[in-house]
Amino acid sequence: MQDRITKLFKAIADPTRREIFHALVISTSALSITQISTQFEMTRQGVTKHIKTLEDAGLVHIDTQGRERFCNANPNKLKEVNKWLKFYEQFWDNSLQNLGDYLDSKQT
Repeated sequence: MQDRITKLFKAIADPTRREIFHALVISTSALSITQISTQFEMTRQGVTKHIKTLEDAGLVHIDTQGRERFCNANPNKLKEVNKWLKFYEQFWDNSLQNLGDYLDSKQT
C-alpha cells in the first residue's frame, strides 16, 4: 500500500500534473494528449511525461485509437490518499482529546 500512496503523492505533488488531472476530471469525454498539450505552455513531450506519472499512479488511463492516445481520469484512486489521511486525522484528534483530558484533570 505504501508504494501506491507514494506514487499518488508524487503524481499530485506537481502543480502541472494537478492541472492536467483537473482538466481530465472536468472534461465530459476523454481528451487526446494533443488536446491536453494545447492547454499548457510546454512541449507535447513534456505533457506526455506528466501524463505518464499520472498513469503510473493509476489516476489516468490511456486508450490508443489509431495514432492518437486518449486520456481518462480515474479520481477514485484519490480515495486511497483520503484513507491514508484519515488515519492521521484520527490520530491527531485522539491525541488532542487526550491532551485536553489531561489538562482538565490537572485543573481540578
